[in-house]
Amino acid sequence: MDILTGNELLSGATVYLDRDGNWVEELQQARVFLKEEAEARDAAIAATKKTMRIVSLEIETATLKDGMIHPDRIRERIRAEVPTAPRFEGEHLGEDDHLSI
Repeated sequence: MDILTGNELLSGATVYLDRDGNWVEELQQARVFLKEEAEARDAAIAATKKTMRIVSLEIETATLKDGMIHPDRIRERIRAEVPTAPRFEGEHLGEDDHLSI
């Protein structure tokens, strides 16, 4: 099983793609893609790249245990459980907002 993760460009927050196609900060809200959903997963990646709002976009393998998502890599478990840098009230981009570069 796969989940999609990355960092929101403006806030730097770790985010996960949810079942509705939104990027959320809660791992347990992430959409889990089964092997047979690889085409949908890849389409979600392509659509996300076009927005340029999520950076460091990655496919992470995960396991469902007792109905909970558990990333396979320790790196992703750490990112999901505790911030590795001080958190601040970052500004999130709205649906129609953009960031000029």
